[in-house]
Amino acid sequence: EHTGLQLQPRLEGQTYGAAAAGGTPCPSVSRSSPAVRHWLVVAVLCFGNFINFMDWCLVPGILMEIQKYFGLSDGAAGVLQTVFTVGYMLAAPSFGYLGDRYNRKVILGAGIVFWSSVTLGSSFIPQSLYSVFVLSRGLVGIGTASYSTVAPTIIADLFEEGRRTTVLSIFYLFIPVGSGCGYMLAALMAKSTGDWHWAFRVTPCMAGLALVLLILLIPPRIQRRTERHRALSISGTIQNAAEKPEVNRGAKTTWCQDVGSLVKNCSFVCSSLGLTAMAFVTGALAMWVPLFLYRAQVVQGIVPPCLQESCNSSNSLIFGGITIGTGILGVIAGAEAARRLRKIHSKADPLICATSMFTSALFLYAALMVAQTNILSTFIFLALGELFLSVNWAVVTDILLYVVTPRRQSTAIALQILVSHLLGDAISPYLIGVISNAIQARSTPSFQGSFQSMQYSFAICAFIGVFGGAFFLLTSLHITEDRKEAER
Repeated sequence: EHTGLQLQPRLEGQTYGAAAAGGTPCPSVSRSSPAVRHWLVVAVLCFGNFINFMDWCLVPGILMEIQKYFGLSDGAAGVLQTVFTVGYMLAAPSFGYLGDRYNRKVILGAGIVFWSSVTLGSSFIPQSLYSVFVLSRGLVGIGTASYSTVAPTIIADLFEEGRRTTVLSIFYLFIPVGSGCGYMLAALMAKSTGDWHWAFRVTPCMAGLALVLLILLIPPRIQRRTERHRALSISGTIQNAAEKPEVNRGAKTTWCQDVGSLVKNCSFVCSSLGLTAMAFVTGALAMWVPLFLYRAQVVQGIVPPCLQESCNSSNSLIFGGITIGTGILGVIAGAEAARRLRKIHSKADPLICATSMFTSALFLYAALMVAQTNILSTFIFLALGELFLSVNWAVVTDILLYVVTPRRQSTAIALQILVSHLLGDAISPYLIGVISNAIQARSTPSFQGSFQSMQYSFAICAFIGVFGGAFFLLTSLHITEDRKEAER
């Protein structure tokens, strides 16, 4: 008992796990008013997330230019984003394992250096080395995985549950904002320089700034919640050890044991499958929407075909703006709805996700149906579809963080990344492209045929969105029980 009483005040004030010289603990930080240094850490992590997703959407932003440069079909062009995502998802479990056990600041810094260096190098690849360009996108995905896996767990350690949802919402705001800026950056650089390669030379410079901020502003050690909980319960653990020697919440487990425990968690499994459907739809939209809009406009006679001259980049700019606007509104609306509704309903989070997925699927299907006749309505329905997709970003992550114990969270995030990308946006860009190629092969080549092939192949996204909503409904059946188990 004496040990527990001594540890508690020190740990409450020692947020980063480092006491001042002479053993005096750092000043206590009120839960209602987090330390300024916490928010500096969040600001750096958000900036890195912003750059990550800018780089993610560079290729879709100038897809027509890349297709023309390398002479690619729809299926071959889809390979670029699929390879990127495959590298990302395959590397995620390794970084999750490392993030649960080693210095996460080093992991973040190494990842930034790696992917930014590869991105810069890919801007100098000549036309004859398309396979090397494809490989470079896969390597960039590997570097990106280190960031997306580790950064959310740092936020989870710094903030308690009530404020954590808000901070995660801010962090995930930079997914759509970064993605939208990636489209716009790629289109503007290609237009202003006349060479699409320059789009890959801006984000590495921004990554250099992120690395400097990471080194200067993020402490070398951020104490994890599992460590705090373990220390604060030392006296209780010692007292209970004689009665229940098998209870050891601080015991180290293998990666296989962690995965086995997560697979038995119904809320984690079902919400991950819901996120997988969301990733499938998001990946297909991110890759193909600018090209789909361009083909719709060609059929309507709004823009001329892109043959020899530089391709029209207005759709990438507009879609980038839509992605930013709907992403910000969606994430804020989702977080606020979750904050209010979970006070009156314990299953609010998965029900919000299910409703948003069903609604998004309806709007996306409507956008496909009106694309040939009314381009303005297409933009409106696409914006609404993206808005409801964005509602889920922070809510899904928060579900994971309270149905999984703290010491397994990096592993859980990594496993969720692996599954959601393996069955989601790792295959959707390529699958849409292959289906489009197959449809075009059955008819005489024409602008009408190329538009309809993309329209029909895109329809699969609406049906996948409905499946995603169903998985979130299943999550709602188990979430109360799994949350209590994680708290125990």
